[in-house]
Amino acid sequence: MIRILNCAEVSEDEIFARSVPTADVSDVVSDIIADVRKNGDEALIRYAARFDRAELTALEVTQQELDDALEAVGPEFCAVMERAAENIRAFHSRQVRTGFVLERPDGVRLGQRVLPIARAGLYVPGGTAAYPSTVLMNAIPAKLAGVGEIIMATPPTGGAVNPAILAAARIAGVDRIFKMGGAQAIAALAYGTESVPRADKIVGPGNAFVAEAKRQVFGQVAIDMIAGPSEILVAADAKSSARQVAADLLSQAEHDRCASAVLVTDSMELALAVQAELERQLPLLPRCEIARASIDNNGKILVASSMAEAIDIANRIAPEHLELCVDDPFPLLERVKNAGSVFLGRSCPEALGDYFAGPNHTLPTSGTARFSSALSVDDFVKKTQFIYYTEDALRKAADDVMCFAEREGLSAHARSIAVRVKEDEA
Repeated sequence: MIRILNCAEVSEDEIFARSVPTADVSDVVSDIIADVRKNGDEALIRYAARFDRAELTALEVTQQELDDALEAVGPEFCAVMERAAENIRAFHSRQVRTGFVLERPDGVRLGQRVLPIARAGLYVPGGTAAYPSTVLMNAIPAKLAGVGEIIMATPPTGGAVNPAILAAARIAGVDRIFKMGGAQAIAALAYGTESVPRADKIVGPGNAFVAEAKRQVFGQVAIDMIAGPSEILVAADAKSSARQVAADLLSQAEHDRCASAVLVTDSMELALAVQAELERQLPLLPRCEIARASIDNNGKILVASSMAEAIDIANRIAPEHLELCVDDPFPLLERVKNAGSVFLGRSCPEALGDYFAGPNHTLPTSGTARFSSALSVDDFVKKTQFIYYTEDALRKAADDVMCFAEREGLSAHARSIAVRVKEDEA
């Protein structure tokens, strides 16, 4: 049963405690990466047989497999994904930037070019649940950024990729898809193999092995983030529906045994009602066992003195998903400083953001919303600066630049200016 903590009666350590998985898989992942770097496709095929029960002769998904996937998924769900994709494109298209030029009258021209990366690697999980929504959320911003090639890796469980994932890839504009999962897929995307081209950036969630692999290859390639277990924090006042709040908490608890579901409220009456409602709803879930472990081990209900204090607590927790279940959420939104994505009002459950509304569902976890952001078009571009000075402009700036260089003890820096502006250095 979920715990209820009165914030006035417990320590801060209890309020802000997090349950973080501690399994150390670094050595195993390191060995897998080394194996893929050395043996390429052969290693990937071997790991597919070992971990995915897949006997592969080729790694890349064929056009026929894509066509078969669309037929297997059917027109109804494809239409739903198309509508979701339209919303995602509409939102992320507002993030596209074009750079700028600053031209001064003294002969100086400065600017910044915004350029897409050449190749993005998308990782899409295929374990306890398959997420075609993740394909849309990762590929569409990359496409809008102008990425040259988008390649996708996903596990071939039993030898086949989930048809819905393949259909989503077609809708989102993924260029190539490879049957590979786990740390071995991350290694292939980072270093390349005979069949798999190396990526410039790897994005997408995964299990502990995928997260550790992304950590180890960072620097060889860019990554989006190290994603932890899913989180939701619901800030709800006394007028909220216990039934709705409990359902929203369970929507994240069913993801993972390590997922975190937290309610912060100014009402002990609501806290008790949600506690009881969770017990009523849990047995109704197909993923009851997973959700039960999450609620019992990582869930909590915090009773605050006011909704203002509830938002202060939320800012310190910095949740991946934050729901503001009040009649007028916008004044409270102004107080929110740390959250991956915020869901406003009583008619905006977090599931809207997971699938359909348009903002990205790849979000910072484990408190990293204090300093990082949702996946966006910005993740798939790089910014290159440029500088142009006329000869006269350089002469005007020369003494200042040389002064800086000499103060830092870098005389060659100063001389590179002097040889251009002083006759005795010619």
